[in-house]
Amino acid sequence: MKKALALILLIPFFTTAQQKTVKNVILLIGDGMGLAQMSTAYYYGGDDEPNFSRFPIVGLINTSSAKQRVTDSAAGATAFATGRRSYNGAISVDTNRTNIPTITEVIRGRGIKSGLVVTSSITHATPACFYAHAESRREEEKIAQFLPGSGIHYFAGGGLKYFTQRSDNHDLIGAMLQRGFILDTTDLIPDGMIDPDKRYGYLLSPGGLPSKLEGRGDFLTEATKGALDYLSLNERGFFLMVEGSQIDWEGHGTNAIGIIEEVKDFDKAVGVALDFAEKNGETIVIVTADHETGGFALTPSVEDGESNYENISPSFYEGATKEESADHTATLIPVLAYGPGASVFSGIYKNSDIYHKIMELTDWKAPIKMQAKTTLTGDDIPRKVVK
Repeated sequence: MKKALALILLIPFFTTAQQKTVKNVILLIGDGMGLAQMSTAYYYGGDDEPNFSRFPIVGLINTSSAKQRVTDSAAGATAFATGRRSYNGAISVDTNRTNIPTITEVIRGRGIKSGLVVTSSITHATPACFYAHAESRREEEKIAQFLPGSGIHYFAGGGLKYFTQRSDNHDLIGAMLQRGFILDTTDLIPDGMIDPDKRYGYLLSPGGLPSKLEGRGDFLTEATKGALDYLSLNERGFFLMVEGSQIDWEGHGTNAIGIIEEVKDFDKAVGVALDFAEKNGETIVIVTADHETGGFALTPSVEDGESNYENISPSFYEGATKEESADHTATLIPVLAYGPGASVFSGIYKNSDIYHKIMELTDWKAPIKMQAKTTLTGDDIPRKVVK
């Protein structure tokens, strides 16, 4: 009886100790990926079981923003990056347009490194919320100005034009080089050529990268692996956000085949993250989405006026039948979690709670004050005009 009592008393201790072992966080966001989009990996992914099946913990989030029931990507990512809900279009500012500290800004002073991998431009709504502050997601030139002086150590995506073809002619490439970045605009640096004392940036297209259907290849998995190879060299840990950006884009375009291919690609990147976490033992992997796009559904095909339950016919909400006509919906979004303390992600909660659960597990809490104005442009950006 005494032994049983002792074990019962020790359970909370072991649980707490386990949660405190979280050193690294990998947050994977399938932009526009609701449960139906995720389900395509099971029906169209071939014989291999999707990596989504490897997660022991499943939860749901409400994605509404502070001002709108149906969120956009900016408000959704602001919730993930800051733990605060805001209005649609907000880039890590609150409803009063005041800057909110992002997770990468909070952990920067602790010597923890951060990385971003996306298939959109690096200045697009989701990645922007993790390093910049702007009243509108459309201010991409302003958003780009935050990157040189940010706490981001590794980034990969598109958006070159916001750094080299600016209306103000500022030299943001020069600013990043001054900050110790190694930049590439053509390809990812091969394995084994990483210098832990440098920062790495890849701007591989003027805007967003090509879609999977357009031949993007294995960029997402390769960039995710490259980020992990680099960030894991940091003894104090890291935060990495990986976005399958174009699941959303294909949803807006009511392109079911495009959604399927983008989800399959995203699932491969999820596998890279899980493989790392399984070997590392101190890493938590979280998969979720900012919202669902298109009211996407997997319904029986209709043949001769009757439903054929043997075949699936992907569909979108009524009225979303023309190209670029589908929009976001307010459906709850799945959350998958693997790693120490992953059980805290079970249940149903607000999207902003993702941030707070991460902070709870990592003990990264470090309150910092932000300037009240929203005209920050990063640290020491050169005013040199590109000739």
